[in-house]
Amino acid sequence: MRDELAFMTAFARLPAAGEAQAGVFPWACPVPYFGTLESATIATVGLNPSNLEFVDAQGTALRGPTSRFPTLEDLRLSSWALATPYHAQLVETACATYFNRNPYNRWFKPLDYLLSGMGASYYFPGQGACHLDLVPYATSGKWSELTVRQQAALAALSSDIIAHLIQQSALRTLVLNGRAVVRLFEAMAGLSLTCQPVGAWALPRRNGVPVPGLAYQGTITTLAGLPLGRSVRILGYNHNIQSSFGITSVFLKALREWITDHSLLAR
Repeated sequence: MRDELAFMTAFARLPAAGEAQAGVFPWACPVPYFGTLESATIATVGLNPSNLEFVDAQGTALRGPTSRFPTLEDLRLSSWALATPYHAQLVETACATYFNRNPYNRWFKPLDYLLSGMGASYYFPGQGACHLDLVPYATSGKWSELTVRQQAALAALSSDIIAHLIQQSALRTLVLNGRAVVRLFEAMAGLSLTCQPVGAWALPRRNGVPVPGLAYQGTITTLAGLPLGRSVRILGYNHNIQSSFGITSVFLKALREWITDHSLLAR
């Protein structure tokens, strides 16, 4: 299993992630990706797994048919330090089959729509899309609620993991979901993406002053100091399409068309 190193590394760093005092679930497995990374050529990118991948709205751990990913209890481990390649394979299988089981559709369906202009999808075998998280550790609170120091600590533990997975994949295009993802990716990659305003992406506000839409673009051949062996196209936008006020079907259609036009897959 070519992803074994990434998962074993993520297991080993979970205690350090907890020591960052960032609310990391110590019992939850790392989740660096969702879907079939092995066959994907395009990936959407987020910050870190939602707490709702592991708990319900009341904070109770998901169990049985509602469970999405293995925990220490599920794997019959007392510590991630005891995890073996066998456990890595179980977690990898949960990541790869995520969209065939109990996906968090409220989060992923809008992103899947953005990829549909190229005929790509998370949900159907062979349609070439997956989702990556820059940090594979789920936290009890939102990423925006963490301090800058906590965010930096988790990013430092994760940058080479995500770089290794991209290097070993066939990904040609990454789509960064929102300004916070763009900023963290730029920090991990050590670059600044080009940024241009897009008038059609402006979102209305009650005070009459719209929030401007911004498009980010770039190309990388390395990430976190690791050569990728190819060029990977980077596309991003500043709005969080799952939570930003004023998101409309007109905006989403315009964003989908822009991603289709600018992806390497369209060339």
